[in-house]
Amino acid sequence: MKPKIYIARQIPSFVEEYIGKYCDYEKLGGDNDAGHEELLIKLHDKEGLLTAGTKIDKNLLDHAPKLKVVSNMSVGYNNFDIKEMKTRNVIGTNTPGVLNDTVADLIFALMLSSARKVAEMDRYVREGKWNSTDDEEVFGKDIHHATLGIIGMGRIGQDVAKRARYGFDMNVLYYNRSRKYDAEENLGVKYADLNTVLSQSDFILIMTSLTDETYHMIDEEQFDLMKRDSIFINASRGATVNEKALIKALEEKKILGAGLDVYEQEPIEKNNPLLKMKNVVLLPHIGSATIKTRSDMAMLAASNIVKALLGEVPPNIVPELK
Repeated sequence: MKPKIYIARQIPSFVEEYIGKYCDYEKLGGDNDAGHEELLIKLHDKEGLLTAGTKIDKNLLDHAPKLKVVSNMSVGYNNFDIKEMKTRNVIGTNTPGVLNDTVADLIFALMLSSARKVAEMDRYVREGKWNSTDDEEVFGKDIHHATLGIIGMGRIGQDVAKRARYGFDMNVLYYNRSRKYDAEENLGVKYADLNTVLSQSDFILIMTSLTDETYHMIDEEQFDLMKRDSIFINASRGATVNEKALIKALEEKKILGAGLDVYEQEPIEKNNPLLKMKNVVLLPHIGSATIKTRSDMAMLAASNIVKALLGEVPPNIVPELK
């Protein structure tokens, strides 16, 4: 008998066909992700779950006694209750690598949009305010030859650093839990402690995963260290930053602006003060949202789940569950 899996995300037809060669599957109907109650019903006889962001906790696992593997169609896996999954010998996988270039591109879009006031100037033109380009209101901030500080020099951080160094002649400082000597040699980036990165950078990018240690890693104290003309970029996880502290820093002009793809609560609340700020560029968590990248992520997630259920070792088991 083929192993049974439940597909809780929309995936391309060719990925579905690949899964069907090796597994019996059910999938959600319609265009939306599966609801939690639907999952609890569907998982009673399933050995695998392909999803993204679904909370894998005691309650869900209690309803899935046969579950062997959860394949996350994402790089992050803070939705995994590692302890519960370990207790039940449930494997968890993710999809690193395939989205690095796409996210790095988006980060530069945020940097350029924030620095050159792209979204603000778009509104400026549409609202009929364009009378003169000599008005300092339209002036932005240069990226080329500026200093970029990267907090978290993982794969995506290194791809951003490559674009910064070779595309914009930027000076790149970085802070990471461990030094990346290869990146220093190959990309010409410089390691510094966190306070130095914060105080010396014109643009500050946080690209760390969300853990107990990185929760609110950037707080009021950290914003106080930043230059008053610096721009803060977050494309990692919303909770790595204390959003209230960020709002305060923007309101009090401790920093010049921000570019955000992630938030502490998603979707962002309708009364969030960030929505009314002209000097903030806001995106709806679309770091990997291109057709090709999402297709590649779905294929990798499918490969992970199929290999695990066929008795092979999938290449992308999350480290805590190996």
